[in-house]
Amino acid sequence: MHAMDNIPPDDRQRILLVTGMLGAGKSTVLRELEDLGWEAIDNFPIRLLGRLIDTDTAGPPLAIGFDCRTRGFDPADVIERVKKLGARDNVVVTTLFIDCAGTELERRFNETRRRHYLAQDLPAATGIAAERELLSPLRRWADMLVDTTHFSTNDLQARIRELFATGAPQEMTVTVSSFGFARGMPPVADLVFDMRFLNNPHWDADLRPQTGLDAGVGEYIRQDPAFASTSQRITELLTELLPRYAVQGKSYVHIAFGCTGGRHRSVFMAEHIAGALRDAGFSPTVLHRNLGSRAAEMIEGPQQP
Repeated sequence: MHAMDNIPPDDRQRILLVTGMLGAGKSTVLRELEDLGWEAIDNFPIRLLGRLIDTDTAGPPLAIGFDCRTRGFDPADVIERVKKLGARDNVVVTTLFIDCAGTELERRFNETRRRHYLAQDLPAATGIAAERELLSPLRRWADMLVDTTHFSTNDLQARIRELFATGAPQEMTVTVSSFGFARGMPPVADLVFDMRFLNNPHWDADLRPQTGLDAGVGEYIRQDPAFASTSQRITELLTELLPRYAVQGKSYVHIAFGCTGGRHRSVFMAEHIAGALRDAGFSPTVLHRNLGSRAAEMIEGPQQP
């Protein structure tokens, strides 16, 4: 980030340059920034950026998206132009690079049946490799890096809100989620609670096809001797921490509950704790990442004696 001491921050034009790998989530980032009050422009030639900026009065924060498809794209030229722009005393420039592992990018391209811009008639992996080599100078130079390999769209939106939701004080957003450890950790959780110490409804033949949203599963988990005391302690911890996060200016808090498959214990606990937080005056949003996943013994592992 480039800052000048002789101009108050409120009088400078705030600019965020957003670039990265195709398919990594740049469009999602720009849409989320728009929702946060930024003016967002995609595929804008960086050589014209100087003309776009009002030299007299700072406008709303400006997010500029560009990638290898943008007309006149040249990483070395982009870096030099942005360095010169950042030296001006009426702007503050930050660069954000959105990255993603090649295997995940290939999966996304294959899933959407899109052709990679640099692949032509070759497999997407060929274009991804060429693009990564082309963009490597920008990745090294960028001020900020967000890797979306394990992100859902909601995860990426939450990360952008956490990074760029500034301005007037607003009510803190609290999200409570469930997930399965066997299907990957939640990438942006602030607090993670492992529910695998509770008895597993998966090993009850009647409960296995159900989920933590079903009454039978909930009753099974409530009967676990450890449930009452641990759920009370978790609730007490969260009701103490959340107001302190708000005082510190944190705008978004994600609380995640995990179990093996993400269908029973974590789902029930997320719903239970969200209800307790509502009773305490909070307004959490509840998300279940793996609720629709198929119950599988290979994931759950052998039943413990």
